[in-house]
Amino acid sequence: MNNLFSLKDQTILLTGSLGLIGKEITKSLYEFGANLILTDIHDEDFYIKNYEQKIKSLRINDNQKILYKQADITSIESIAELIDFSEKRFNRIDTLINLAGTDAKIDEELNINLDSFENFPIDLWEKSIDININGVFKITQSVSKHMKKHKSGNIILTASTYSLVSPNHNLYNNTNSSTRISKPIDYVASKSIIPNYTRYLATHLSKNGIRANYVVPHGVENKNPQWFKDNFSKLSPLSRMCNVNELCGPYVFLASKASSYMNGASIVVDGGWTAW
Repeated sequence: MNNLFSLKDQTILLTGSLGLIGKEITKSLYEFGANLILTDIHDEDFYIKNYEQKIKSLRINDNQKILYKQADITSIESIAELIDFSEKRFNRIDTLINLAGTDAKIDEELNINLDSFENFPIDLWEKSIDININGVFKITQSVSKHMKKHKSGNIILTASTYSLVSPNHNLYNNTNSSTRISKPIDYVASKSIIPNYTRYLATHLSKNGIRANYVVPHGVENKNPQWFKDNFSKLSPLSRMCNVNELCGPYVFLASKASSYMNGASIVVDGGWTAW
C-alpha cells in the first residue's frame, strides 16, 4: 500500500516559513519528501545565514529541492514574482500553506494599552487588516489562478482559536503587575475571516480540482512568562500550552493524499480550549 502521508514529488509553497510555526512545519514537510518553496518577508541573505544549512541537512533524497524567495503577501507585484519564480523552477504549485500574518505579542512593557477597544490605534488595526485579510486574499487569489491552469490544487490556511471564540481575559491577568494586557481586537477580527473565507474557496474552487481547508492552532509555547503559562494551564483541558511540533501532523495530513476528501474543513489543535 502506498504511504498516504508521503509528499514525494509534491511542490509546496509555504508563506511565513521563517516564523515559529513555519520553521517547524518546514522540517516536517521536507522529511515527508516534499519539494519546498519557502517565502517570508526576510531577504535571501537572512535565510542563507540563519536557516539554509539547517533545513537542507534534512534532505531524504538527492532529488529533493528546497528554495527560498523573499515575498510580501500584501503586494501583488511581489506575489507575481514569487509565482513566476515557482513556475520556472518547478512548473507547478501543488499546495499553498499560508502561515504569513501579523500577531501582536504579549509584552508588559508596551506603551500602548492594547486592551482598550475605544482607544485602539487605527494604524495597528490597518496593519493587521492589510496582512491578515488583504494579504491572505491576494496570495490565495494569485495561487489559485496558477492551480486552475493545472486543474488541481490544495490550499491550507491558518486560523486561530480567536477565529472561533473571544479571548478569555483571565488568561492575560497578571496579578503581580498593574499593567493590563490582552489579545488585541485587530488580531481577533482579522483572523475571524479565515473559517468562512476558506469555506468560500472550498465551494467555489472545487470545480477546478482545488480544495481548501484550515488549521486552528492555539497557545504555542514561545518563551512565555511563567505567570502566563500558569494561567493557561488552569484554563486549558490539557493543562498546558502547545509544543510547536504538535502542529506538524495536521499540516502534513492536509497536504497529503490522506486528506483527499476533506474540503472546507477545519482541524482544531487547541488542547480542547474551544471545547469548554
